[in-house]
Amino acid sequence: MKKILISMVAVAALSTAGFATVNSQTGCGLGSQIIHDDSSAVMLALQATTNGTSGNQTFGITSGTSGCKKARFVMNERAAEFVASNMDQLSREIAIGQGESVETLAELLNIENKAAFAVALQANYKAIYTNEKADMANVLDNVVTIAG
Repeated sequence: MKKILISMVAVAALSTAGFATVNSQTGCGLGSQIIHDDSSAVMLALQATTNGTSGNQTFGITSGTSGCKKARFVMNERAAEFVASNMDQLSREIAIGQGESVETLAELLNIENKAAFAVALQANYKAIYTNEKADMANVLDNVVTIAG
């Protein structure tokens, strides 16, 4: 029983390290917020276990709370649907560096400087539309990469 418990704690500690912003060993979340002592393996394991088992780390990463850093871009269905429905129009507007569809896409992706976004897309048109049959997912991924 002790071996199983130790194994679970070790897995929890290692699996959350990739999400770290508060503590580079245990990640962000409630455990890292309330347990500040990270001088021993026991305390780190307690932080990681609290972060991972209570579900607060996932919430923190998604919402940008509990010491977690929120991602700049959040892919959403609205952006994906918009790109899928407006592929031809977006292609034309990105090629000329302006247009209502480009502005709408910038809004859906929470881009603050829409003019710079349009210029960057125009300058990287061939990187966005890598072939004549580019699909929505690739176009959106390429746009986010360029804007990021």
